[in-house]
Amino acid sequence: MSLTSVVKGLHPFSLVSCVLVCLVWAGCKPTGEASTPGKPRVALVMKSLANEFFLTMENGARAHQKAHPDQYDLIANGIKDELDVGKQVELVEQIIAQKVSAIVIAPADSKALVPVCKKAKQAGIIVVNIDNKLDDAVLAQSGVKFPFVGPDNRKGAKAVGDYLALRLKSGAKVAIIEGVPNAFNAEQRQRGFEEAMQAAGARIVSSQSGFWETEKANQVAAAVLTENPDLKAFLCANDSMAMGAVAALRAANRLDQVLVVGYDNIAAVKQLLKEGCVLATADQHADLLAVFGIEYALDMLKTRASPADRETPVELVTRESLKAN
Repeated sequence: MSLTSVVKGLHPFSLVSCVLVCLVWAGCKPTGEASTPGKPRVALVMKSLANEFFLTMENGARAHQKAHPDQYDLIANGIKDELDVGKQVELVEQIIAQKVSAIVIAPADSKALVPVCKKAKQAGIIVVNIDNKLDDAVLAQSGVKFPFVGPDNRKGAKAVGDYLALRLKSGAKVAIIEGVPNAFNAEQRQRGFEEAMQAAGARIVSSQSGFWETEKANQVAAAVLTENPDLKAFLCANDSMAMGAVAALRAANRLDQVLVVGYDNIAAVKQLLKEGCVLATADQHADLLAVFGIEYALDMLKTRASPADRETPVELVTRESLKAN
């Protein structure tokens, strides 16, 4: 599979109406594969597998390994929820003990995962950072650097915000529902949204974390709606939180009054786009992010070089673009 091809055949979650969806997993889902002597073992460490985005990422990685079984063996792991940073550190510790060849990691926290990734590198393991960039200042302080493979989250969020701005009047009140604090991608998406709203002359009356989760974003959105009865839009840093905002609007009977945008283009949000409950989102190709990282890691294992960061695609998705495809 080339870097530009897209893994197909994923089964989207169905969503009959605009309702609150909360996916609950019992805990960490270890999904290691038996290794083959002589082949490198690549470990994919993801964030919450309760988030459809990372399930899609895992499916993409597994499809790639299945298409290239002679090149490497794959171990895939995820954590219970976005805030379980300690569990993700523990997963990396376990993987180091397994003496894998490479780790491709989407860190739950841009700062807290640096020390254990440094430990992996000191153990001779290739580390590639995907999705959420590790903090540059902490990396510099630790004296390590890892290639980052992922999208420009600020650019993607600004594109979504700019599309929303076309439907807002100057001075319109809007609210941002942020991702997890200390996550680089959350900070960048927030900045992209802010830039778009400032350019449009919109007024940001609230900017609070929904911690990437539907239920928490629903609670934030409900409170914001109560405090701001004339609110015109929610800008959500991922689609799971956009779904929470939609549910809050439905409960308040205000779906036709407040616009919602998200980020990630998960399958569950596509029906909301078609129904007009979500105006736009951004597609950063979850099924390919891990593949990009895995292929980088395999190249590094061959050459022992340290490749530069690589920016991956992110695209605006609207109801019109869904119809076109």
